[in-house]
Amino acid sequence: MDEKNTKTKEERAKELFFEGYNCAQAVVGAFLEDGGIGLETDKSRILSMVSSFGGGMGRLREVCGAVSGMFFVAGALYGYCDPKDLEAKKEHYQRIQELAARFKESNGSIICRELLGLEGKDTSPNPSPRTEEYYQKRPCPDKIGDAARIMEEYIKEHPLEAR
Repeated sequence: MDEKNTKTKEERAKELFFEGYNCAQAVVGAFLEDGGIGLETDKSRILSMVSSFGGGMGRLREVCGAVSGMFFVAGALYGYCDPKDLEAKKEHYQRIQELAARFKESNGSIICRELLGLEGKDTSPNPSPRTEEYYQKRPCPDKIGDAARIMEEYIKEHPLEAR
């Protein structure tokens, strides 16, 4: 069996972050590798699609990228597409609120700047260099791992066959 497939989503998401992917890409990437979210588009295209969510939405420090990545995976697996299906929309919004509540319960917030302990917004578009010091002071790997773990648990609790 492939070593990547023996790891938990939490472990793999953290590894992807340490490879240089942003928080959203790391969470989504962990679910892409085994076809776990059933997307037929190639991996690089999907990682490009979620690249905007890093740094709390383009480094605006709003909703945590790991949370956004978790929501992306939830949409890919459980989302609705009929704009007139209000029940499906309601169910999906409830699902997203539940996932957000689980993350917030573990971490105190879903807002990037609050998780990082930053005052106000950091709107600089410049990404921080990924140095040893960067990784030592950032809580991001733990947040990424938590989002991936929560999503993996949710999938186990709500098998796709049961939808």
